[in-house]
Amino acid sequence: MKPLNATLVLVLAAAMPLAGCVSFGAKPPPSLLTLSSTAEVPVGQQQSSASAKTVTIAVPAVPQSLATTRVPVQATPTTIAYVKDAAWAEVPARLFARLLADTVTARTGRVVLSQAQSIADPGARLGGELRQFGLDAGARQAVVIYDASLMRADSQNVEKRRFEARVPVAAIDADAAGTGLSQAANQVAGQVADWVGR
Repeated sequence: MKPLNATLVLVLAAAMPLAGCVSFGAKPPPSLLTLSSTAEVPVGQQQSSASAKTVTIAVPAVPQSLATTRVPVQATPTTIAYVKDAAWAEVPARLFARLLADTVTARTGRVVLSQAQSIADPGARLGGELRQFGLDAGARQAVVIYDASLMRADSQNVEKRRFEARVPVAAIDADAAGTGLSQAANQVAGQVADWVGR
């Protein structure tokens, strides 16, 4: 076996300390946040568009601050930071759309369709923009603001309405963010479901 060349030994020795510094992605948080619906559809419940009204719920548009899995904090009226070690399991717009679908189904009995399922008969169409979905540091609140637009079945008119919920939080951290935002999102989803179900 040939002895290692002195230059190669020096290169390997210099590279060893760097091995612990190299990272191919951000360090993941200890756990990921998600929303828990308070109005879940019973397992095994059958629905049919032949006997119930339908509604298509679109994933809401979001500002750039929410186009991420991080949890925004309104630090001042003009600055946004993110909660340390807090991340959603997926982007908030998709989590909120799923929560809306569960809540509308449970509270109104309507059949909620996906965009693909709605091609033949979309029924009512609910869309909008998720304007805020984060923490307000000054007020110590979880804040959800959703600007909804609704086109009811067999109507060409668009109705618009803003829904908002604010829930006090004990701290600006991952645990408080997950619990507070889940409560606020459920409040907004309940208000939206009552509006859609009128």
